[in-house]
Amino acid sequence: MKLYNFVIRYRLLLGIAFLAIAIVTNIYGGFWPAFLPYLIGAVLIFGHFFFGPMRLIQEYMEAGDMDGAEKILNSIKYPNLLYKPIRSVFYTLKGNIAMMKQDFDGAEKMMKKGLDLGMPMKEAEGASLLQMGMLAMQRSDIKGAEKYIRAALSKGLPDKENEAAAYLQLCSIMMTKREFRAAKDMFRKAKALKPTTPQIVDQIKQVEKYIARIPG
Repeated sequence: MKLYNFVIRYRLLLGIAFLAIAIVTNIYGGFWPAFLPYLIGAVLIFGHFFFGPMRLIQEYMEAGDMDGAEKILNSIKYPNLLYKPIRSVFYTLKGNIAMMKQDFDGAEKMMKKGLDLGMPMKEAEGASLLQMGMLAMQRSDIKGAEKYIRAALSKGLPDKENEAAAYLQLCSIMMTKREFRAAKDMFRKAKALKPTTPQIVDQIKQVEKYIARIPG
């Protein structure tokens, strides 16, 4: 595994090195002895631009090292050369990192690019749409937030925690619109999912204190 990660991290340099070996071998020994290093060099360089270092980014994300993940993302100089589904993930990750830094305009721009390219899994698309809804809420764009969150639920979300968060956001939107019956319905759906994330559990407790007193 370490060797594989090493190859991914340095495959552009390795590819150039193999091409240099191939050229020297071609000059002094002919084409056929040079064919294999030519092939290896070409495959490594192609992989660098077509697939990128996404596996390395995944490991940083799983370890919670967002600075490391961002550094790897920033090393991708030509994202338009990435394979389309990988390019979509690239922009989505850029959006996630921008959102963590509270760069909401940058996050929205990157996530829209990812969604426009199409997500490799419906659940991933749903999660991105939910984040777009959260961004719209930050801007007090209630109409846009409702559209994105409903679309996220329609596409499907990766787990009940995200689903509960989506219903809680819709509950908040319905209360803002004074559609109290709909707000209560959204709250019941969120609570029925029995989320365990402390932040969501706390939100449910806070909303529960208020929602019992509203009409509808």
